[in-house]
Amino acid sequence: MKETVHRLFSILMAMLLLVSTTSWAVDKHYCMGHLMDVAFFVDAQDCGMDMALSDDTSKMEEKSSCCDDETIVVDGQDNLKISFEDIDLGQQFFLVSFAYSYLNVLKPIEERPVPNEHYPPPLLVKDIHILDEVFLI
Repeated sequence: MKETVHRLFSILMAMLLLVSTTSWAVDKHYCMGHLMDVAFFVDAQDCGMDMALSDDTSKMEEKSSCCDDETIVVDGQDNLKISFEDIDLGQQFFLVSFAYSYLNVLKPIEERPVPNEHYPPPLLVKDIHILDEVFLI
């Protein structure tokens, strides 16, 4: 039970670290006010209704488009390189002693103790199952 809780806690902490350090991007493509495509980490596909720019180079006017793109970017943390030397001596001492005591608590038990190892089993005077004709199937 304890091992399961520790594994679950470790997995949750790893997922939290992964989510907080990864940059997320959500790209949305709207056509005439309706959401057409949503994409994570890549550009959303356009609907093909986007009007092209004018081929005439003398006119630098852009025709109005019926499509809109929206991008939401969440930047992850980038400063996770903490050195052991950056921590002062009191904090180093606390971290080392805490890690040592925590790891000693979580040592696996090689063999489980048998509580009745030094006691002999009771003497069998009569085989009661045979006498009462009770058999497990």
